[in-house]
Amino acid sequence: MKKLAVAAATAGLLAGLGLHGATSASAASDQPRAFQPAKLAWHPCQADIVTGAKAYDGLGATPVSTRIQCAELRVPLDHARPYGQKITLQLTRTPHTGEGKAKGDIVVNPGGPGGGGALFGPQVFAQNSAPMQAAYNVIGFDPRGIGFSTPKLSCDVTYSNAPRPAYGDGGRETDAAWLKRSKAYADACAEKFGAGAKVNLLDHIKTIDSVRDMDTIRAALGDEKLDYYGASYGTYLGQTYATVFPKNVGRMVLDGNVGPGNVWYDAQLAQDRAFDKNIEYYFGWIAKYDQRYHLGDTQGKVRDFYYDLEAALADKAVTYTDPRTGVVTAVGPDELVDTVQNAAYRRSQAVWDAYASALSAYKSGDEAAFAGTFGAQTTGGSDDNEFAVYNAVQCTDAQWPQSWRKWHRDAVAVNDEAPFETWGNVWFNAPCLFWHAKAGTPIKVGHTKDLPKNILMFQSTEDAATPYAGALELHKILKGSRLVVQDGDRTHCIVHRGDLRPGGVDAYFDAYFLNGTRPEKDTVHVSQLGDPTPPPVS
Repeated sequence: MKKLAVAAATAGLLAGLGLHGATSASAASDQPRAFQPAKLAWHPCQADIVTGAKAYDGLGATPVSTRIQCAELRVPLDHARPYGQKITLQLTRTPHTGEGKAKGDIVVNPGGPGGGGALFGPQVFAQNSAPMQAAYNVIGFDPRGIGFSTPKLSCDVTYSNAPRPAYGDGGRETDAAWLKRSKAYADACAEKFGAGAKVNLLDHIKTIDSVRDMDTIRAALGDEKLDYYGASYGTYLGQTYATVFPKNVGRMVLDGNVGPGNVWYDAQLAQDRAFDKNIEYYFGWIAKYDQRYHLGDTQGKVRDFYYDLEAALADKAVTYTDPRTGVVTAVGPDELVDTVQNAAYRRSQAVWDAYASALSAYKSGDEAAFAGTFGAQTTGGSDDNEFAVYNAVQCTDAQWPQSWRKWHRDAVAVNDEAPFETWGNVWFNAPCLFWHAKAGTPIKVGHTKDLPKNILMFQSTEDAATPYAGALELHKILKGSRLVVQDGDRTHCIVHRGDLRPGGVDAYFDAYFLNGTRPEKDTVHVSQLGDPTPPPVS
């Protein structure tokens, strides 16, 4: 998953959660007539995909942009009408480096909903160890409505122009402004992709639609079983796939697990508390290095500085015009929250230092450095594809409460104990109050015959995007699964951080895919890698 509050660099670290008591749709007799896909025709990728892949060339010894291949796959808009209207999924393949035939194809998904997966394929390949690169092709795909797949869902590219109205704390004026914005966004989505549009994507973009797409990808690859690595919301795709298509599961790794119990409304409330806990930890880290950042030598002092800054930005946003380009950026309270929350999302020297340094720059009067880190453009708009798809999936996977009174009451209660992003989360999800596509019923994860018993799960105990309790719940439901836990870690999704030490996270990942070996114990615990330290002063 990515996230439930808006992020400047990536819209949403989102958790996907199955709903207890939902009707099972896993029996073979319940499935629509299978669609027979055309054979994939791999070819050189278009320039923008190659350019995107270059970002991952330095992650491993093998440059992926020189190897990546592309294919387009036509799938039914509505799998209940397999030979009706079609849409196109963009696939990538980064071929194995070994001699002869590959051991298999690992299909990968980075999460979301709304995360682009075509470029996640070369990223995963580049991060794989040399033995994994030699053994497996890595298959990325942009799910329906996303990225290079067509049609691409987009509703209002100006929606995130800065500065946006302050998220507030539940006051009447703030509520009215954001409810109006949220309704307008939902209306725009319906006009472009709803029931009267050329392609009614909003009625066919639930998790189950993408799960059926995944089985179509498996068939188009010519693979009897689906080997799969899913991160964040990608774990919800994986657990749903294992429930709906249990006999088609090969080796499946789920990393940063969403618990099948809170689709989707209650998930945001759990995240609010978890993110608040992690941002408080980050404030303490900044205080530890007060001689560098000068924001306060205690966690409380740093906290006070941060919330005072947020209040000041609500009164007057920082606006900066780049003298070289003329581009105007602004930092209001929303832009600040949306970016800083990435520090609560992962342990990262680069992220933690960059944000602390930018906050320090503000304190010293360097608005250019501050806006360079936290600012967003004030005009021109930006690609809202990820945000649009997030809403399209979440608002229709399950019915959200339709009473604004309930939303408000719950948010006020949570905000009292976890103020960091509670109201940001409310407004990120508020289009669901007005969504124009009918909500469905989630698959009841695990309620199927022949549920695979070979799944391997990875989870950190302080993951804010997909809290640990959800992973424990999923592990219990996926009987026979194994769970690798990174104790004390605050990073969301823990595979591919180079932990190949014996008994390390990536060592378990490799052993599973290369040899089919999983931990003998039901649950194994791995020590955390430790907090980052600020880089040396240059």
